[in-house]
Amino acid sequence: MTKFLIGLAGIVVILLIALALSTNRRAIRPRVVGAAFALQVAIAVLVLYVPAGKAAIYGMSAAVSALLGYAGEGTKVIFGDLATDPKFGHAFAISSLPVIIFFAALVAVLYHVGIMQLVVRWLGGAIEKVTGVSKVESLCAAANIFVGQSEAPLVIRPYLATLTPSQLFAVMSVGMAGVAGTILAAYATLLGPGSLPFLLAASFMAAPGGLLMAKIIMPDTPFEDGELPLGDDREEQIVRVAEVAAEEERAANIIMAAAMGAQTGVRIAVAVGAMVLAFVALVACANGLLSEVGSWFGLKGLSFQSLLGTVLAPVMYLLGVPWNETAAAGGLLGTKVVLNEFVAFADMGQMKGLSPRTVAIVTFALCGFANFSSIAIQMASTGSLAPNQRPMIAKLGLRALAAGSLANLMSAALAGLLIA
Repeated sequence: MTKFLIGLAGIVVILLIALALSTNRRAIRPRVVGAAFALQVAIAVLVLYVPAGKAAIYGMSAAVSALLGYAGEGTKVIFGDLATDPKFGHAFAISSLPVIIFFAALVAVLYHVGIMQLVVRWLGGAIEKVTGVSKVESLCAAANIFVGQSEAPLVIRPYLATLTPSQLFAVMSVGMAGVAGTILAAYATLLGPGSLPFLLAASFMAAPGGLLMAKIIMPDTPFEDGELPLGDDREEQIVRVAEVAAEEERAANIIMAAAMGAQTGVRIAVAVGAMVLAFVALVACANGLLSEVGSWFGLKGLSFQSLLGTVLAPVMYLLGVPWNETAAAGGLLGTKVVLNEFVAFADMGQMKGLSPRTVAIVTFALCGFANFSSIAIQMASTGSLAPNQRPMIAKLGLRALAAGSLANLMSAALAGLLIA
């Protein structure tokens, strides 16, 4: 009972923080906010509590695990014995990065044959009907379940230049809250196959969670900068334009689609590898300096993670993490926000002593792109598609980071209530 009450308190605190950050509390639409929250709760209950939902998510996990095996076959061809030798098989460059390339190629093929478009349109329509948000926001939220914050805006490219600040903020927030399906499996290689159900659940919960926080922090208003929000007729027209544009850019055949996807995967894998290498080294450097400074004052073992862990320990406690594990869990959350989730997942994969329940809760909290570097990524990616929106993206960046982080924390708090 105590755990349940603490979890409820955590949910209330998260909502109050979002409310405190709101730019216009009077404009918050209870129907939209309530529906988005209800959808996030419903997904959590379905996949973490209801037997049929749990069976479905474990079935999806088994399918993803099987796909990981196929990625391993390609890895063996490139790396030979290095891929199977226990000494090297768990090396990050061998076990995780090739998975990104394979999944990027697979997603490109699914887009080419039209499967992904159907899924995104179906999920987007469901989110629109349940929550009452605009079609542009619901489509982007659905796309973010499968692709990352850099790729999802492509689905709504014709919209971007004319989005109101509130709609743009929703697009940014959902991007911060979600993760790319192309690298979701790579996280599992860092944490183990047992993490896949939680990673998949977090990915689906991020869509309504991002919309929930976006519509509290920056709600829609009748007039924004002299513009009316997009109407249903205009939205339908632009969706058709987007589909025509996507058709024009379509690969000539499935082989070309796979090749283009693999090339995209290589770029992502190289960027991820370089980012992890650089940030892990920078953290080690910072820890060395902190340890040296701490020794002057008799503080042994002072580190970046220990400082963040101490500051964020109360947050993790409200999510349902036992107090004796909150410092370690808080350090992981701080690493994720300041650096990125890949480094945090890598750290957690090496960490011993955390209970399975804590690992599950922290997995939900870390499963999102909400970190400082994502602001620059969104300025580069979304800003390149709509240059006129680049100043607004920069202006909204920190709020979107907060919205994405709160969405992930809400998913973690709900998981803490439902996971025994």
